[in-house]
Amino acid sequence: MTGVEDTSVALTQWRDSERARLLDLRLAMSVATRHAASVAVAEHLDSLLADQCGPVAGLTISAWWPIKAELNLRHWMERLTAAGARVALPVVLMRAAPLVFRPWTPDCQMEQGVWKIPVPVDGPEVTPDILLAPLVGWDEAGYRLGYGGGYFDRTLAAFAARPMVIGVGFTAARIPTIFPQPHDIAMDRIVTEAGIEGTARA
Repeated sequence: MTGVEDTSVALTQWRDSERARLLDLRLAMSVATRHAASVAVAEHLDSLLADQCGPVAGLTISAWWPIKAELNLRHWMERLTAAGARVALPVVLMRAAPLVFRPWTPDCQMEQGVWKIPVPVDGPEVTPDILLAPLVGWDEAGYRLGYGGGYFDRTLAAFAARPMVIGVGFTAARIPTIFPQPHDIAMDRIVTEAGIEGTARA
């Protein structure tokens, strides 16, 4: 292998190892700790959206259905819909392709999607004004370590007009750097239970 290939392999191995470490750290948190963090994150998101966007009515905001001990923002999603926002969830229609987004409401019919993650059964594809990205890890430059499939970077690269992108995760998931590569795309803001973090894009 060439030196470039060696570096690429080493980076992939490092990311896999760091991802596993951070997931183990998250899974070791108590349910009470994760719940308190979810409540705090929802409050910080409210503050950030009020400051950046004003009222959320009329906005399309994509979130996620929690898996693997992720922050659970479903109650916040319900509040958004009550305030007149349209909440959307990401859907994998084709592997290794950009995500699409379908509207979600508290009473919409759900089905198991790829990796058995619940998604809305049907509905029109919508384009988020605000896109929330769950973080396995993150760094101070705003780069995100995800699950390794590349879906969010691929999706962000495909937007004709980029939405505001907010990475959301735990403070403990902060690392010095993810060693970003050309395909990695920085978040506009990072929100954790500790507050709103500035990034290189802020």
